[in-house]
Amino acid sequence: MSDDYSCFDIDLADGIATVTLCRGDELNTMTTAFWGELPALVRELDATGNARAMVLASTGRHFSAGMDLAVFAGDGGGGTAEKGRTRANLRANVLHLQETFSCLEKARMPVLAAIQGGCIGGAVDMVTACDMRYATEDAFFCIQEINIGMTADVGTLQRLPKLIPDGVCRELAYTGRRMPAGEAKSVGLVNEVFPDHESLLAGVHAVAVEIASKSPLAIWGTKEMVRYARDHSTTDALDHIATWQAGMFHPTDMVESFTAKAEGRDPEFEDLRPFRGGIADGV
Repeated sequence: MSDDYSCFDIDLADGIATVTLCRGDELNTMTTAFWGELPALVRELDATGNARAMVLASTGRHFSAGMDLAVFAGDGGGGTAEKGRTRANLRANVLHLQETFSCLEKARMPVLAAIQGGCIGGAVDMVTACDMRYATEDAFFCIQEINIGMTADVGTLQRLPKLIPDGVCRELAYTGRRMPAGEAKSVGLVNEVFPDHESLLAGVHAVAVEIASKSPLAIWGTKEMVRYARDHSTTDALDHIATWQAGMFHPTDMVESFTAKAEGRDPEFEDLRPFRGGIADGV
């Protein structure tokens, strides 16, 4: 793994990649560098083939205060540039920001978010793209964009309504109020609430260990099917899993599971094949 990241610390051990926002003193705001580093490191981890689960953690008082104000410091469509080309570039920039978080969904390994303190603005966009979310008792979630006069545009309004009740999502999006961790758990936004940051990290790591013990090919297929079913009809999703199984299902990992159980040991599964230069090994 590259260590040339200014916004993140990365540790990969025993199949678990822990990616930690490391600018706690600056509230882990999302600087210009952040938007390039996150997709780069996620794709790099995914490409190794030996990251079976990823924990997205943070440092400091807050998980993240969202977009750094410097990111908004561009022209904003003003000046003398031709308007059509300027607005087209703005759209392209928004799509780039969206892909920064969509890469979390597209990665082959599940991504677990460990959230302490404030999860604000762009941070909500980020964690809603993760597979699961866990929080400390002092955590809160805020769709901050409405409080600064804009519409959230990097994923919150597309993913959050599929995670929590529609009316609750609308209230959060229209009012910009803070949702505390207890309420977030009650509506299904977070899986579990822990008393403090230390127990949060330990608890999330334990879930990641359990995931990493499973067949990584079966986990990849499961993640892909859940994501696909969210965005398609039941009929389309059933057709998709049938096609997936026709190509991906082989009895090797199933045989290992049964053999390990019979022998009273933990199963041992081969890592996923790595990607190099965008090409999968072994094809």
